[in-house]
Amino acid sequence: MSKITIYQTFPRLFNNANPTCKKDGTLAENGSGKFVNYDERALAHIHQMGFTHIWYTGVIRHATQTDYSAYGIPRQHPEVVKGKAGSPYAIVDYYDVDPDLAVNVRSRMAEWEGLIQRTHEADMKVLMDFVPNHVGREYKSICKPQGVRDIGEDDDPHMNFSPQNNFYYCGGAPLNLDGIGVSSDMVDPTLGAYREIPAKATGNDRFDACPTRNDWYETIKLNYGIDYCDAGGRSYHFDPIPNLWGKMVDILLYWASKGVDGFRCDMCFMVPTAFWSYAIKIVKQRYPNVIFIGEMYDTGAYASYIASGFDYLYDKVGMYDCIRGIICGQRPAASITYQWQQTDRVNQHMLYFLENHDEQRIASDFFAGDPEKAIPGAVVSILMRNNPFMLYNGQEYGERGMDEEGFSGRDGRTTIFDYWSPETLRYAYHGISKTTPQGRNLAVTYHNLLNMAVHEKAFSEGEFFDLMYVNPASPHFDPHKHYAFLRKYEDEVMLVIVNFSGEESDVLVTIPAHAFEMLHIPQKNVAAADLLTGDSAFVRLAHDGQFPATLPPYGARIYKFNVRMVDKGLVLNEHNKDEFPPAHTAEHLLNQLMIRMFGCERSRNAHIERKKSKITYHVDHKPTRQEEKAIETEMNRLIDEDMTVSYEFVDRNHVPPEVSLDRLPGNASEMVRLVRIGDYDVCPCLGKHVRSTSQIGKFVLLGTNWNEEKHEFRIRYKVIP
Repeated sequence: MSKITIYQTFPRLFNNANPTCKKDGTLAENGSGKFVNYDERALAHIHQMGFTHIWYTGVIRHATQTDYSAYGIPRQHPEVVKGKAGSPYAIVDYYDVDPDLAVNVRSRMAEWEGLIQRTHEADMKVLMDFVPNHVGREYKSICKPQGVRDIGEDDDPHMNFSPQNNFYYCGGAPLNLDGIGVSSDMVDPTLGAYREIPAKATGNDRFDACPTRNDWYETIKLNYGIDYCDAGGRSYHFDPIPNLWGKMVDILLYWASKGVDGFRCDMCFMVPTAFWSYAIKIVKQRYPNVIFIGEMYDTGAYASYIASGFDYLYDKVGMYDCIRGIICGQRPAASITYQWQQTDRVNQHMLYFLENHDEQRIASDFFAGDPEKAIPGAVVSILMRNNPFMLYNGQEYGERGMDEEGFSGRDGRTTIFDYWSPETLRYAYHGISKTTPQGRNLAVTYHNLLNMAVHEKAFSEGEFFDLMYVNPASPHFDPHKHYAFLRKYEDEVMLVIVNFSGEESDVLVTIPAHAFEMLHIPQKNVAAADLLTGDSAFVRLAHDGQFPATLPPYGARIYKFNVRMVDKGLVLNEHNKDEFPPAHTAEHLLNQLMIRMFGCERSRNAHIERKKSKITYHVDHKPTRQEEKAIETEMNRLIDEDMTVSYEFVDRNHVPPEVSLDRLPGNASEMVRLVRIGDYDVCPCLGKHVRSTSQIGKFVLLGTNWNEEKHEFRIRYKVIP
């Protein structure tokens, strides 16, 4: 199976271009992102970033203080809504979508269906929330299909517990919200005080009528047939099947029928495995490729929930907590070994991440304070094993989560309760040039790591070998700061070394004889190339030998080498020019642009320099003034696209068909370095480049010459960084 990489995105925040950001602001004041903000361009960028799946968080209609009664949508009482926008996990209609996300509220479902289709056309899968443990206090479906009985519609509220009730009731007592501290903005004289008689149990398993502000007071617990308050202790009543089970399965099938490819199941461990076995089996019989991801915080229950049908589970209390501890200097890097060993038997089911909507932002003052400090942790989480990785929108640009938006306060998280517009998401994938240089560089790093994970077989499908047991503390390796492992697929081997410290480190990594035997690696000289920088090295692989590397602060080396290649010394696709990187990258762009505009070949005569560059093409006609102007205009448009420049090392037998090797020197080795500029251009090259096209600067066409006899078109240009 290919590596799954998930982009978690919160539509309410994504590309909300309203910069007002008023604390506790209303929809009219602060605005909201929309489904249409994920247009073809944005989705293409997300896919090019290296993502295979998108989890659209908060799509189903939930409690909100915004009044949509003009559209036939019931108002929710502000006393049982967290924040002006409301929690996306206080669902009030499982069959509807959030009207905040629609341009035309009456067409909100069609707009969501359109986004599902656009995502599929962008070659990605769609994930959405399924919230099975609780619903909003004022749940009432107005969009349920004909013949469907609403949740709680047939309950007997005189019974605290009945397996055929959908809710739990608190003995006839009215709901008492004194403990939540009702504020003035929650008082609506037209609605009066919120009344719920009898009170229903609160979503976080609170079975009395007096929830506090620290409880999930805006939600009510759903009843899957467990009596939590049985006099003899918790008791289970699954035969006959509880009434709720069929209703929840119908909801899953409803969304799957619309093309949803998977469900992130909120707090899945608060719902019994018996239900999951029942529900997942039914859904997968109808839709075999639908995946289920469980939010899980109980390591002791991993096996039982996987056995019940879950494809993947959060490894929050495992690998996330471990890597966060290392980044914050509270644990040694070597503790990663212990952590993966704890889940090794089910590792393919573990979902790794460094951020999500519940966790504090890496760059916040509550976590690392600097997004760069997480790069070694990201390398490990993304590349160490074959299991999925998830990234939360804004993480790729270093979102700090230090705004005081409203309900959640300044807590290092990005609000899920308020209308807001984080700066890193305001122009996400539409106005990259407005992102900070640090943000753009960070995004390039994540782009490279994610694309390695998806496209390099050694990372997506390969074997894994932890090198820490043979690399104890020494002057050349510090297990508190450094971590190293091997990945291998067929003849390709990856050596990954990370540095969690802020100091550059010269290391010697021992590769034991056992690794050679287990992974079938021969002892030989190899040309190893760093996939992050494009640098290369010539090393000797030997049993218990040492591999030297210089690690940048909070950085990594990801060396790739092929153990089948014949040793021809360190001669890759040779490059004798030492160009100015911005101008050299512009040369690559210009070559591809000329191919597309005039159907010519790449230039064979180029002089690339800092002050002025010259490049010649053979074309079938003299370009017009309009065509010359179009060259300059299109070059600057491509530069503004901020396409990532990345490196790929392949042997000659695996070169993409669009790449010609006819210009390589005769003594070039079997390993070829390809330079990719987004999805626009790929070319063999060993020269220096910028990290993304926005770093080229402005392209200025200085002049042209035309040789009619030879049909040579010479371009003189410069770039202004």
